[in-house]
Order: sequence, then structure tokens, then C-alpha cells
Amino acid sequence: MVYDFLIVGAGFFGSTFARSVAEKGKKVLLVEKRNHIGGNCYTEKIEGINVHKYGAHLFHTNDEKIWNFVNRFSKFIDYRHKVKVNFKNKVYSFPINLMTLSQVWGTNTPEEAKQRLASVKRCLGSNASLEEHAISAMGEELYEIFIKGYTSKQWNKDPKKLPASIVKRIPIRLTYNEDYFADTYQGVPEDGYTRIFENMLDHPNISLETNTDFIVNKKELTKCSNKIVYSGKIDEFYDYQLGELEYRSLRFENKILEGDYQGCSVMNYTEKEVPYTRILEHKHFEKKESSKTVVTWEYPDAYNKNKIPFYPINDNKNNNLYNAYKKISKNIIFGGRLGKYEYKDMHQIIASAIHEANKVT
Repeated sequence: MVYDFLIVGAGFFGSTFARSVAEKGKKVLLVEKRNHIGGNCYTEKIEGINVHKYGAHLFHTNDEKIWNFVNRFSKFIDYRHKVKVNFKNKVYSFPINLMTLSQVWGTNTPEEAKQRLASVKRCLGSNASLEEHAISAMGEELYEIFIKGYTSKQWNKDPKKLPASIVKRIPIRLTYNEDYFADTYQGVPEDGYTRIFENMLDHPNISLETNTDFIVNKKELTKCSNKIVYSGKIDEFYDYQLGELEYRSLRFENKILEGDYQGCSVMNYTEKEVPYTRILEHKHFEKKESSKTVVTWEYPDAYNKNKIPFYPINDNKNNNLYNAYKKISKNIIFGGRLGKYEYKDMHQIIASAIHEANKVT
């Protein structure tokens, strides 16, 4: 059978694109390498708890249209993400807010905090590196507690050699607002993310094949359609002919325990000497009362082709290589974190997929 679109990858980009064009009468074949849909947003129910199998995913957006779109496929629990940081066995509020500054410095009012921040900020140079930007924004003590070790572990690079863009998205607030995100619409799907994808792909114009590796079956699959939508690695699509883009991966260790392990959904561990970056306790995402708990230790990991690429390393070298691939990517729609080689949140990926689908239908 010949389809209007061959879509590779059943994460948010591929699934949203598939649903968008299917509703306009287009026939779609969606292929997914893994044995499940949902990409890295996949959730699995364990002990009655929806477990985020590839790390925490918290939905947030200011775009009412995107919020209405995802709510077509699931009801959402009003979850407001609050993160705790454990540094040398002391727990702090994060992102940095008045509560954090009271815990570190004993400053209790916006004016006290403002003055203290002004006294510790130090310009190291151009603010182009992560370290330069962080110290100019918060001073060395806060940088040491909250940023330096965590970032070094996550990227396995000296923060002096990382771009400032990595930390520019982390706010510093002079209020007692401990919410991680400031968006109008926030939540987690009440029956897990997998249900969203099941409902999104439940359409007569969408044919789905899991356990199907596009790269292995490229010759056969490309006969199905001359319009390809690809959300995998752009360098892999072109058989690495210009070289390999760099990524970071993650490794997870899960345990089923009794009771409540840490009292919150996410605890970051920012000391470089602690090998994991954070611990997730999944029942707290849904405020679920349960005698059991599922806990995940998240470890940063070097990437190779046998592992999942989680984070593009957007330094100048890799961005230049991506742009070289982009120049040869004619007649293919690339999307998602891997296809676009950029770190984007779920709502941004969905918006991008809808935009691309509208352009071609």
C-alpha cells in the first residue's frame, strides 16, 4: 500500500504530525523502532503507579491551543513541579527563590536578597560560558551548590566549556514562589503519557508498526511513500556521511519500596562526587496515596549507538555539523529533539509538529 506520509518515530513529534494529517484525510504509516509508542515520554504502570520510564516529564505551556490539543487525548492532574536539591546532605528549595536564599544566607525579604545577590555577583568575562553566566547571575557560592557539580556530571564537561544557554532557562526569583515552571497551564496526564499516545494514534487513517527499525528497513519502507517525516537522528538518516553528532545518554535504576522514600517527586543531587543526578519518586507526580513506591535513580551516561540519545551537545562544533546535514536535507521533514538536534520541551515539539503538518496539508 502507498501512503501519503511515512513517519518515523512515535514520540510527540511523529504522533502529533500523524494525527494532524490523518484528520485532514491523509493516510499515514507510522513506524517505531522500540516495542512501544511514546518515545522517551513512555510511562508504564507498576504497583498502580504511572512510572516515567525515561525520566520525569512535566507538561507545561502558555499556549492555550497546545493545552487544548493534549487535553483531547487525556485529562490532566493539576501538578505544579517543585524540585528539591540535596547538596552535602542539606536540602534546598529549587529553582533559586527567596526560600532558597533564606536557607543559604538567612535573607528573608526581597530587598535583603537583592542586596546580597548584588554583592556576590562577579563578572568573569563575556558571559558566553555556562560558568561565566552563572557566576555573574548568582555568585560563586550558589553556583557551587546548585549548578557546578550537577552540570559537570550531566554533560561530562567542564562548565567553562559549556554554552550559557544550558542555564539561562533556570530562573532566580525574589519571591517565595517555589514552582519550577511559570507557565499558565501545567500538569501530568491522569493515566500516564502512554494513554495520550494510544488515543492520539487511534485513527482509521493511521497505520502503526512497532519493533520496526527504519534504518534497517530503509529501502523497503521508502517505497511506501515519497513523503518522509523523520524524528530520529539526522546524522544516522544520512549514514553519518559528514560525521557523527554528539549526544549524552542516561541510565536508570528502579526499585519498588514500601512507604514513602523521599517525600517529593524529584530530588536533585548536585555534588559531583554523587554519581547520580537525581532521584524520582513517581507516585508524587500524581499525588497518589499508596503503600508501595517506585523510585528511580537517574545517572548521566556516555552515549554510543547502542544507547538512547537523550541530549544533543549543542556546542559550536556539533551545531556546525548539524547545519551541514541540514543543508542536504531536501524533501525530508525532520523534527523532534533528534531530527532538529536541539533541546525542546514537549509543548514546543507538539507546536512544531502541528506547524509542519499544516504546511504540507
